[in-house]
Amino acid sequence: MEDNSIPPLINYPSKMARPSIDPSINRKIIIDRMLNSDHYSSPNRVILSDRFIPSRSSSQFDIFSLSSRSQLSSSSSSPSSSPSGGKPDGVREDGSGAYTAMLRAALFGPESGSFFPGTPERGSPVNRNIFRYKTETRRAMPSLSPFGPDDSIHGVSYSPVKSPRKVPRSPYKVLDAPALKDDFYLNLVDWSSQNVLAVGLGNCVYLWNACSSKVTKLCDLGLDESVCSVGWAQRGTHLAVGTNEGKVQIWDASRCKNIRTMEGHRMRVGALAWSSSVLSSGSRDKNILQRDIRAQDDFVSKLTGHKSEVCGLKWSYDNRELASGGNDNRLFVWNQHKTQPLLKYSEHTAAVKAIAWSPHLHGLLASGGGTADRCIRFWNTTTNSQLGCVDTGSQVCNLVWSKNVNELVSTHGYSQNQVIVWKYPSMSKLAALTGHACRVLYLAISPDGQTIVTGAGDETLRFWNVFPSSKSQNSESEPRFLSLGRAQLR
Repeated sequence: MEDNSIPPLINYPSKMARPSIDPSINRKIIIDRMLNSDHYSSPNRVILSDRFIPSRSSSQFDIFSLSSRSQLSSSSSSPSSSPSGGKPDGVREDGSGAYTAMLRAALFGPESGSFFPGTPERGSPVNRNIFRYKTETRRAMPSLSPFGPDDSIHGVSYSPVKSPRKVPRSPYKVLDAPALKDDFYLNLVDWSSQNVLAVGLGNCVYLWNACSSKVTKLCDLGLDESVCSVGWAQRGTHLAVGTNEGKVQIWDASRCKNIRTMEGHRMRVGALAWSSSVLSSGSRDKNILQRDIRAQDDFVSKLTGHKSEVCGLKWSYDNRELASGGNDNRLFVWNQHKTQPLLKYSEHTAAVKAIAWSPHLHGLLASGGGTADRCIRFWNTTTNSQLGCVDTGSQVCNLVWSKNVNELVSTHGYSQNQVIVWKYPSMSKLAALTGHACRVLYLAISPDGQTIVTGAGDETLRFWNVFPSSKSQNSESEPRFLSLGRAQLR
């Protein structure tokens, strides 16, 4: 016998009144109503659920200017209904109209009816919920849209979030440097940590104080000798001077006094590099001498390996590795304990004078080749591998890395005599500076890392403000020297 009794109701709170149900209705009718609950509604039945499903039938989207496409179409067809004289409310002349269209497309999708003036209307709109649950996975794509990768809006052009830093295209100071030699293999300019610039002119060395603009004649080697290289010690109190006779002199800059003269090379000394109390000197005799100025001997070790003149020397920032470049197109890396190079690189096809260690990443070394090479190459000395190569189109004379930002500067010879600021690691050009009439053979950076000075065979020194300060990398820093006139170094 079929049981027509009504099953007990569950999930009702104790204080809630049970709905009245006619006892004469059998179980089959109740089940049919439960299965077809989407199409049947009882006026006196309270429906409970474990999920909250919002009903947006009474939502007022006009508050956010999110009118439907049908409203836009009707308003556009009747000019009298629009207060702007024929334009729909969704497309206003001010910026809020474009924002409304972008917001509508982000909420309802690109097929929801958002359009811009001059954009042809699309097909029939697709009904989409505002907060619909998406099971598909978004593609990882670079996008400038604030709404996500797959919500692109036609007719809108996006601007970069951050504009590139502007580099002044003209030097803010020019110094005349008579008798500055046009010789690729020499290094005649260096800037000390005490903000004093040393320049070798002929057989003399001059000091220019960047704070006071005072010029001091440090030394005169006489008619028989000439200056081939200058290099400041790290404290900025002593200057090493290499001569064409193969000698290295140590001068006390504050007293303008020669405190020591060291020999050992048979030919001119064109490259110098300091590492604490150790001074490395590279010569045309193909050798590199390591000199400890605390020791009595003129040199403590000799590094051999180059087959031609040594024209580039640079110690790493941790003073553990010495990089050397020569006219034999070779780049070597040495340490303090061996007299043979640890690493040998022969990819350059011209003389390697331009050498620079990165202050930001240990073991990152940059080198530049001469006229037949024209390339800047990057090396990882930790893994003994080449990281990249950039063809600059002209002779690479010098390289220096910024201490404040991950950028570097290169100076060039034939044929444009440029000074180029590069962004690393993309190696995009931030600026190409011109002004020298001859190849830019000499380069030094100020102790604050903002200013560079370049020298050329046109017998001028030019000061450029190319890097931001270490405190504010995004704002342009003012030049430390406000004089725009042309002065004479001696």
